[in-house]
Amino acid sequence: MSFALVSRRLLPSKQPMPDWIAVVILGIIEGITEFIPISSTGHLLIAEQWLPRQSDLFNVVIQCGAVLAVLPLFSARCQQLVFRWRDAVTRDFLLKIVVAFGLTGVGGVILEKKQFKLPEHLTPVAWALLAGGILFLVVERWLRGKPLRDEVTWPVAFAVGAGQLIAAAFPGASRSGTTILLSLMLGLNRPAATEFSFLVGIPTMLAAGGLKIFKALHYAAAAAHAVGAGREHWGMVILGSVVAAVVSFAAVKWFLRFVQTHTFEGFGCYRIALGIVILAFVNLQSR
Repeated sequence: MSFALVSRRLLPSKQPMPDWIAVVILGIIEGITEFIPISSTGHLLIAEQWLPRQSDLFNVVIQCGAVLAVLPLFSARCQQLVFRWRDAVTRDFLLKIVVAFGLTGVGGVILEKKQFKLPEHLTPVAWALLAGGILFLVVERWLRGKPLRDEVTWPVAFAVGAGQLIAAAFPGASRSGTTILLSLMLGLNRPAATEFSFLVGIPTMLAAGGLKIFKALHYAAAAAHAVGAGREHWGMVILGSVVAAVVSFAAVKWFLRFVQTHTFEGFGCYRIALGIVILAFVNLQSR
């Protein structure tokens, strides 16, 4: 029995939810979860079990809206990368971002060639949330009392690139969660790990969104003679992106202050609890 069918049986039979309300809800979820290490893709997949399911293009483009919210919060770092790139330290940092992005890009092309699709069921999302939550608790306990540095090393750059691929292949793992975890394990402190993860995520998500948009437009033009083929409701895509950007700005601003004085143990506990609840619910409905 599907989650959509269960929800229809549990709720009164009324008029279906207007599309714009569903899109606003998804934009809020994306904005809150994109940079907080609890998996935006996983939460969107969970929400779409009850809300009208959106296209992969919609999910990627609203992620771009959330990613753009990072730019004003890292204005000083972005200005450094643009206007002081001749400095040796700046060039080194910029090159590490490029390498991490390039590694993710190559892996992303491979996944695209293999026609990788996000799962429509929740079990793998739940396991990824659960595994990531346990790892956060283990890593944070392991780090207690250990000195952490604020310099991004080359192993960290390669690990962040690989971490983004892991998150892409396993929805629920969380892009920011996986990359921050790997950075912490390699000795980077929490604020520096968070910043580098976010900065690498900017070109990664914008490139993914741009590619999806190009393919959607190309397919729509090629299949224009077929009724409804390749069509996307761009008004809803834009609405979702704007909502995600506004909410993400507030969430990221709070999160950047949070990591200055807190660990990630709370997020680990949340992931474990959510993963267990989802697995229990899936098991209950399969009986």
